[in-house]
Amino acid sequence: MAEILGSENAASRVGIQAGQVRLKLASFNIQTGINTSAYHEYLTGGWRHMFPSNRRIGNLNKIANLLKPFDLVGLQEVDGGGSRSHFIVQAEYLAKVAEFSHWHNQINRRFGNIALHSNGLLSRLKPDRIEDYSLPGMPGRGALLARFGIDTGAALHLCVMHLALSRKARMKQLAFMAEIIHGLPHVVLMGDLNCAHDSPEIRYLTQSTRLCDPLFEVKTFPSWKPRIMLDHILVTPEIRVDKLSAINFACSDHLPIAMEIILPEGIKLGV
Repeated sequence: MAEILGSENAASRVGIQAGQVRLKLASFNIQTGINTSAYHEYLTGGWRHMFPSNRRIGNLNKIANLLKPFDLVGLQEVDGGGSRSHFIVQAEYLAKVAEFSHWHNQINRRFGNIALHSNGLLSRLKPDRIEDYSLPGMPGRGALLARFGIDTGAALHLCVMHLALSRKARMKQLAFMAEIIHGLPHVVLMGDLNCAHDSPEIRYLTQSTRLCDPLFEVKTFPSWKPRIMLDHILVTPEIRVDKLSAINFACSDHLPIAMEIILPEGIKLGV
């Protein structure tokens, strides 16, 4: 975990007023800063997954500007400092440019020093603890679990995940994480779950934990013509959901998803 000093008071940024905490959340599969705008670009632009591209920095700056209004951001397909990204740890770079006080990078798969596939967390709140988990199945998929607040019973837990492409693997991965989070009182789970909102995977997740699905679909993939919701934010019942939307921001093959929440009284956050 590394910290970067921000320029504003965290309590004012996250909207802590009269004991009520309102947070702006976002989840974004950034495709390591690659801008994909058509299926054929997976072939014609596929080299950018392994080799440096001067367009990455410009795209990262656009992403950082988009993320500035948010308080907690989960990132998927982040590069952890490989040569393809000019050895830039992208979570750290986005935190610095967007002025987040805290960031975390979870490396899940390495291809030498070329590509370090990662999940990332950007936060204006100080996490008390962050745990990294390797998910079952083929190597390369992971989840991170951050706790905000010292007392588990009065803390907020945020899980950021990137699930596998096959349903069988996704079900095993969700069963693994459900065991970890099912007893936690206040949970937000977000990420690229690679399944639709009405899929067996989402039904299993809501039935095996206290997480609730927002009950309507916002399409996030592909970014240039969204037709399916692969990116999700789910919360436990005591957390009030105020807004949920996909952001029309085609700087990856996924659109970012955003949610505003109001936390129940009694949650004690570090700032």
